[in-house]
Amino acid sequence: MYQAVIFDLDGTLLNTLEDLRDGVNHALRMQGYQERSLEEVRRFVGNGIRKLIERAVPEGLEEERREAVFREFRSYYTSHCRIKTCPYEGIMELLQFLKQKKIKMAIVSNKNDEAVKELAKYYFSDYIDVAIGEREGIRKKPAPDSVYEAMRLLGAEKGQAVYVGDSDVDRETAANAGLACVSVTWGFREEEMLKGLNPEYLIRKPGELAGIVLKGV
Repeated sequence: MYQAVIFDLDGTLLNTLEDLRDGVNHALRMQGYQERSLEEVRRFVGNGIRKLIERAVPEGLEEERREAVFREFRSYYTSHCRIKTCPYEGIMELLQFLKQKKIKMAIVSNKNDEAVKELAKYYFSDYIDVAIGEREGIRKKPAPDSVYEAMRLLGAEKGQAVYVGDSDVDRETAANAGLACVSVTWGFREEEMLKGLNPEYLIRKPGELAGIVLKGV
């Protein structure tokens, strides 16, 4: 039986896509650039908010102007990250079950650390104590640094933990950290793409994770 579960946030625990889209479009609009569709933003996410903005701004935009869009987005999104965001169906029941089984849980995300902690506290404070986002001095996913830090804070050993996410970045992160990967199909990436990544597990509903955790390695 696994003793710890480390979750990605966006596209795994929370459907944050509309708030991300609105934040991107606010920043683009304030700087006079064309807005992006929901599907475009879906393709842009996964590598942190700086990369999100790099992908959203017009191609070839000067660094200074791109940085202005980034600052506008970060300021706006931090205070508007809970407007349309909500847990995916079945997530709260899953977390309650895992807590009852005394499974340790953490969040590791490429979203900025302030927003990650705000969202984790608002939605999951009864279940998840450790939440780590992108910040200075620690490499973001797919580097394993944040996963290692989460495991340290949880007091979990590598063989006791499993990593859960919805993207190629998450699959690579799990591999780099030496953890089994559970890829989820309800997030921001297509199921066929996830299958091609050959994760140890592929699930279509949150409740399926319970059986994986209890069965273990």
